[in-house]
Amino acid sequence: MQFQFNSDSSVMGTDDVAERIEAQVREKLTRFEERLTRLEVHVHNEHHHTHGNDDKGCTIEARPRGGKPIGVTEHGSSVDAAARKAASTMAQRLTRLFGKEAKHRHEARPEKVM
Repeated sequence: MQFQFNSDSSVMGTDDVAERIEAQVREKLTRFEERLTRLEVHVHNEHHHTHGNDDKGCTIEARPRGGKPIGVTEHGSSVDAAARKAASTMAQRLTRLFGKEAKHRHEARPEKVM
């Protein structure tokens, strides 16, 4: 699974931040690794000219193999908090998505023996 990290100019895009966020997101979504081709994480500051609560945002886009991309956005007081929230929300969405797939997958009918 590929991992791509993006940040806007108002959020420190240093390696330390990128590595921390990647570790948090991968830890939360590790059980889906085989079913995803790529994760894209975008962190940004909603109100870069002011400081306030929940002004940092994190958007995660997951690309399931053979499926449409799924995106979630969450906000927090820091990029780490926003990333944790977004990873949790993405885990819930993927659990529902893959759970529905499994529920609707039918086993082949056994042959009748006479």
